[in-house]
Amino acid sequence: MTALKEFDRLEATGLWRPTPQDQRREVIVSLGDATLTMSNTNGTALAHWSLGAVQRANPGTLPAIYHPDGDAGETLELPEDEGAMIDGIDRLLRAIDRKRPRPGKLRLILGSAVALTIAAGAVFWLPEALENYTVTVVPSVKRQEIGEALLADIARVAGAPCSAPEAARPLDRLTRRVLPEGGRIAIVPNIALASTHLPGGIVLLDRSVIEDHEDPDVAAGYILSEATLASQNDPLAQVIDHAGLLASLRLLTTGTLPEPALDAYAEHLMAQPETRPDDITLLAAFARAEIRSTPYAYARDPEGEDTRALIDGDPRAGQPSREVLSDADWLRLQSICGG
Repeated sequence: MTALKEFDRLEATGLWRPTPQDQRREVIVSLGDATLTMSNTNGTALAHWSLGAVQRANPGTLPAIYHPDGDAGETLELPEDEGAMIDGIDRLLRAIDRKRPRPGKLRLILGSAVALTIAAGAVFWLPEALENYTVTVVPSVKRQEIGEALLADIARVAGAPCSAPEAARPLDRLTRRVLPEGGRIAIVPNIALASTHLPGGIVLLDRSVIEDHEDPDVAAGYILSEATLASQNDPLAQVIDHAGLLASLRLLTTGTLPEPALDAYAEHLMAQPETRPDDITLLAAFARAEIRSTPYAYARDPEGEDTRALIDGDPRAGQPSREVLSDADWLRLQSICGG
């Protein structure tokens, strides 16, 4: 099914580029009931765009160029001879734009095919399945926006992320050393947890993780633990699961989550007990990063009873970590909150 009643199936050939640095590649573009899917000639899906988050870069000009809302670097180019697809996408974008909700009102819009499917109670659109589907089509730029919005909510209670100028470069070096590309570390003055994580690759650390330990391996351990948890259980899925079905539909169709849902999740997250991945998985992460697990283990439990497996299984036992930060950088980072 497609989002256009007159078509059961609508496909076209276009040129897709995931980033400005990549070469454009020929793809098969398929219009679904709520997404655009780009696939290679073997039928393998390369990208999914939610129709609610698609923008046209050059209205009225051919070839038509589209991109996800907020991420102009990823583009899809459709040539003039794919007029049916261009016309179909543009009609849908106009319809979505006309029906976007006004501030303060919750007005959920779905294409007719999706509405009929939900009304019929088809298995795909049961709440859990719909939430899972939404997670798969939300672009990375939207994940980052949601993560930043949650961070702003948390900051109203915990204080704004610390940002002493002399600590900026050490924080950047720590981020690049421990987190995957695109990740971010925010150090806040007073959160209820030592660490937690948000959508968009954001890891939060309480200032105590930085200020109360002489070894940067401790902070690196907290960051590795949160990054591993995020890889095991998508943080956006946790947000959507807490927000519920209506918020999931809002995100799928408009590319936004209601502010009350974000506020409620921020409060929920701050009330959760501290956790960490299972020891085997976490030790593997320490090994890949070439960082000792023992300093982190004793920071979590000074007696070492609850973290004995991390101490006994330290992948760098008897040898130092590959440098996390120099002594000078660590001292500068410890002053990031002005302490």
